Amino acid sequence: MAKVEHFEIPVDDIARAQAFYKDVLDFDYQPWGEEMGMLNQPDGQGINGDLHQRGGVPHPTVVFTVERIEDVVARAVARGGEQIGEIQPLGEDSRWVYIRDSEGNVIGLYDEVAVA
Repeated sequence: MAKVEHFEIPVDDIARAQAFYKDVLDFDYQPWGEEMGMLNQPDGQGINGDLHQRGGVPHPTVVFTVERIEDVVARAVARGGEQIGEIQPLGEDSRWVYIRDSEGNVIGLYDEVAVA
């Protein structure tokens, strides 16, 4: 069963976006280098997300945690979706990939599988 992991918001100016989300929604920001960082709920409830430099996916996305990315990608492709790019490692024990759904929307998939 999948669950919503986090959201991703592409931006042109990290500092400006960080200030916007702090002032407007009271999200705290934890930088992960100069090009991305985490937006954290002020009360620790709800879903956190990230701000990152705008790139290949120019609009906000939702990322889902799944059991095994390959299985979900296969089901998506069988139902009219497509995989976008290769499955990418995220540390030693997790991975991510984007897929396009049957309606053309891009979503992210995340799993916690040891990366070989």
